Amino acid sequence: MSRTTRLLTLLQVLRGKSRPVTAATLASELEISERTLYRDIAELTALGAPIFGEAGVGYVLRSGLFLPPLMLNADETEAIVLGLRYVDQRGDEVLSKAAANALAKIAAVLAPEAQDALRNPTVLPGPPGYGYPENVVPLSVIRQAIRDQSKLNIDYADANKVPSQRLIWPLALGFLNEVRIIVAWCELRSAYRTFRTDRISAANEQGERYPGRRSDLLRIWRKQMQLDEAGRFTPDKN
Repeated sequence: MSRTTRLLTLLQVLRGKSRPVTAATLASELEISERTLYRDIAELTALGAPIFGEAGVGYVLRSGLFLPPLMLNADETEAIVLGLRYVDQRGDEVLSKAAANALAKIAAVLAPEAQDALRNPTVLPGPPGYGYPENVVPLSVIRQAIRDQSKLNIDYADANKVPSQRLIWPLALGFLNEVRIIVAWCELRSAYRTFRTDRISAANEQGERYPGRRSDLLRIWRKQMQLDEAGRFTPDKN
């Protein structure tokens, strides 16, 4: 690894760390000695990189630095391309366009040795499926409510076409193979529920933010899903 490549790789590693990381850990990831790492940290700091920390405690890269393009190896390139292909197949028009734009930006900055992995990947997404039922309410309306953390009034029909009006706290959109769903807290049921987007005939923001942080509510939902999944496979002791 050349010196320039090593310095750029060190910046990328630090960018991926949300908490201070020790010199020993960094040196191990980069496969260099701690002495070399200290020298690289000092050089990057002298060049203006906002690296904070000290020996024995750890280092962290603060915001405020425009980093050079990502240096991706073949496996990392293929993982990103595969993910973006899935988005293109399963996302709505907005996400499909965003995936294409992101792929073009990545292609423009990849190192020459990674370009082949982009053009001729060894992994491919499966078939796109049978398409999605048409939505009456644009997903952009739901997506905006999620970002605003706004309560959403929806007119919904269940699998038996029984209509109901719900006041939900939209947390995330789920893109499954054949349907799209909203993960939400339902005030009517006082519980987490998922709603198929194609069964929503109307949706309007109530103008009120739901309490708490969306990230915290999603974390609780994920834990509940894990418990439900674990319970499903627990042997019956009776």
